[in-house]
Amino acid sequence: MYRIIAFTLGKPIVTIRQGAIILFLALCFLYPDNAGWSKDLLPREPDLSTRVDELYDHEARLFFMLYSLKGDGKVDYVTGRSVQAHARSNFGNPIYQTEVNPLFYWWNHTMWNDPEEDGVNGNERVYQENVEFDISRYKPCAFNGQPC
Repeated sequence: MYRIIAFTLGKPIVTIRQGAIILFLALCFLYPDNAGWSKDLLPREPDLSTRVDELYDHEARLFFMLYSLKGDGKVDYVTGRSVQAHARSNFGNPIYQTEVNPLFYWWNHTMWNDPEEDGVNGNERVYQENVEFDISRYKPCAFNGQPC
């Protein structure tokens, strides 16, 4: 049956099975509940009608699309696509050749990474939690209360 792993006055204290259960429960309580796993599942990329802005990061070569899922104009979902090439149109407008699907997502104070760049399908990994997308890095100034 079970081997006894501890004795007190000839009586078993804990069996191997009980010891394994105790160890498992102890480890569950020692590690935080969000060790690499977000409690919420990442929603699919929103419809373009909810997009409120777009940005290009020259250093990281990422094209960001900022969405307002609630429709209140506040950014609450961001995607970051790898840029393969960029140019200017005849009218001076930027043109970006990007990957079809994002490499990064920001949603619900969590940054997600999708190294396969295959869209939201459940294989995304939490990259960092409790992080906000810092739009001031790309639009740092305000003039008369108006964002630049």
